[in-house]
Amino acid sequence: MAWREFRRGKRRAKDVCEFERNLADNLVGLENDLASGAYRHGGYYRFRINDPKPRVIHKASVRDRLVHHAIHRKLYPLLDKIFITDSYSCRMGKGTHRAMNKFKEYGHRLGQNNTRTTWVLKGDVRRFFDNIDHGILKELLSKYVLDEKVLELLDNVIDSFRIPGQVRNDKSSGAMCKRNTTGLPLGNLTSQLLVNVYMNEFDQFVKYKLGLRYYIRYADDFVVLSENREWLESLISPIRQFLNARLGLELHPDKLFIKTVASGVDFLGWVSFSDYRVLRSVARRRMLRTILAKPEAAVFESYKGLLKHGKTYGLQGKVDNLRGLVLDWA
Repeated sequence: MAWREFRRGKRRAKDVCEFERNLADNLVGLENDLASGAYRHGGYYRFRINDPKPRVIHKASVRDRLVHHAIHRKLYPLLDKIFITDSYSCRMGKGTHRAMNKFKEYGHRLGQNNTRTTWVLKGDVRRFFDNIDHGILKELLSKYVLDEKVLELLDNVIDSFRIPGQVRNDKSSGAMCKRNTTGLPLGNLTSQLLVNVYMNEFDQFVKYKLGLRYYIRYADDFVVLSENREWLESLISPIRQFLNARLGLELHPDKLFIKTVASGVDFLGWVSFSDYRVLRSVARRRMLRTILAKPEAAVFESYKGLLKHGKTYGLQGKVDNLRGLVLDWA
């Protein structure tokens, strides 16, 4: 079952084809290694993408990615139950558009249909994936996963990747101290689930210790809405302290701000206002460049679908005009 789900949409990939040539032997060998405890995760193929900003992706072998898929398939139903409702990253029935719709709902509720000012605290974590502490992650997993063999397999996957030489500032003493092994690869399916387990500790803190009712998180991006700006300002210090002391993470100083919903809040690629949202300027320019560089029907349809989620009538017209020009040239 895991193999059938894994290969969906990947059957033409060279490494998947090679694995499938000796599928039975490969699957039996992998199953035996997992059952005996002999399985060891291999290395990664490293490459860069720009989506939208430059990122380094680490791609595991087909054999290891199949293990990731099997782990995710078994653990997701268990771990998803511990997450708060307003955690929207890499979860079934969630996603960016639902997160933005919830932002709009909260804004309307607090603003009483634009009759009161609503303030937003927006923040994210500096170098999020690189700074996931392996020791803390394993500790958190042991609270929810009770099977020792599964925990050993998770340790194997987690320890297959590391960022060397991590050092952090101890806020309590002001001294610099060495970190435990850190880092999760952006390319792993398991990483999506593991970072949600990691940040669930933060979610629980802000929801139930700080009492934040209007809070939304997507990966390391989060917003808190309130009618009281001073109260939002008072949250920054405990949030910063918790992230650093409990999770070894730091707020990104250049991406932390408080502003009104009416002035527009940049969140998840869109700028959201009280009654509508527009695509971020950088995203607009990137979209038009992509269309010109790759004027294929699938690209046009993909962007047309994206633009339906905001106030983009003029932008949809530009996309249609570009498509018309491409057809004329063809």
